[in-house]
Amino acid sequence: QVQLVESGGGLVQAGGSLRLSCAASGRTSSTYAMGWFRQAPGKERQFVAAITWSGGRTSYADSMKGRFNISRDNAKNTVYLQMNSLLPEDTAVYYCSTKRLRLGPITDPSKYDYWGQGTQVTVSS
Repeated sequence: QVQLVESGGGLVQAGGSLRLSCAASGRTSSTYAMGWFRQAPGKERQFVAAITWSGGRTSYADSMKGRFNISRDNAKNTVYLQMNSLLPEDTAVYYCSTKRLRLGPITDPSKYDYWGQGTQVTVSS
């Protein structure tokens, strides 16, 4: 079992920044990657970014490239999502998740195993 706790969400004006954190605990040694996803009301869960735990290789959704940055601190078992130049359409609940296996697309939420409770990000125009 892996437990994930997100923090850092909130209300921000368009153009502003937020940094989300996700602290992992439990059996984290078998983690291949950690990812961030988001879900807006009435929409499907959407891939945001991911990072492999050992090599630090990153992946981003196209609309986040250049604005968002994912990083990790292995010693703290924590992954971060720095979000800059936020837009109203970035408003959603943001979830972090762990992926145990290398198999399957890193962008596919069905390939992830454990999820946090989510943190709300609201961007006002």
